[in-house]
Amino acid sequence: MSPIVKKKGEKFTLPGKYLLFILTILCVALMILTYSTNVISAPLSNVAGFIIIPFQKGITEVGSAISDRLEQFTQIQNLLEENKALQAQVDELTTENTNLQQDKFELSELRELYDLNQQYSDYEMVGAKIISKDAGNWYHTFVIDKGSDDGIQIDMNVIAGSGLVGRVISVGSNWAKVNAIINDNTQVSGMVLSTSDNLIVSGDLENFENGVIAFNKLVDSEAKVVVGDKIVTSNISDKYLPGILIGYISTLNTDSNNLTKSGYLTPAVDFTHLNEVLVILQLKQQVEE
Repeated sequence: MSPIVKKKGEKFTLPGKYLLFILTILCVALMILTYSTNVISAPLSNVAGFIIIPFQKGITEVGSAISDRLEQFTQIQNLLEENKALQAQVDELTTENTNLQQDKFELSELRELYDLNQQYSDYEMVGAKIISKDAGNWYHTFVIDKGSDDGIQIDMNVIAGSGLVGRVISVGSNWAKVNAIINDNTQVSGMVLSTSDNLIVSGDLENFENGVIAFNKLVDSEAKVVVGDKIVTSNISDKYLPGILIGYISTLNTDSNNLTKSGYLTPAVDFTHLNEVLVILQLKQQVEE
């Protein structure tokens, strides 16, 4: 009886050699079918394309995004480093430019002092730096770095810019204090250079808020004095050497008594920006003698 024939009441069984033979035939058939046709590969390819390709696309997009982020991060790091280097260079150039501007300002101021020294070359002078000043916007009272050790005495005249700054009011061994002509209650005997008419220049910090110094008691009976005339220190001054420029008349008014005139003058010195001055080492009494 055939081994594959099923008897009544027996379970169906297939011998192993037949099963192996059938599976071999099936595999060979599938191989032939796969290589010769796309009956099997096409559905599998469609399934793979439907499932795998979107997955690969997603992975590619994520990888590209990560790569772009890494590149951006690298670029940001490079830009930060470049910015840091540029900032350091800007700071260095700013410092250098500031130093050059300071040197230029100091050179300009030294040239003014040199010209002033030449203008009053008849007097012996010593240069000094301002090391402190009283509170306020202007140099109405300040201290210089030269004193009695340098030959400076009380009442010696101090000049800068284009003319008179003030006079020394106290002295130490290596310092001296200067009172400027713009300070309150400071008076200087002046003279109109073009007419030799005398007047009194009076310091007042409230007036100097407008950049001017008041003057009064000008006798100008012939009306020769005009706006713009130079005012210099007078020969009759008891503390100031004669002929030092004080300023220029900016306004001129006739007083109520119709005998004298008063007004304001623009000082020859910039009392807002002072760093160095010249001290004339002769007193008015010494010059007169």
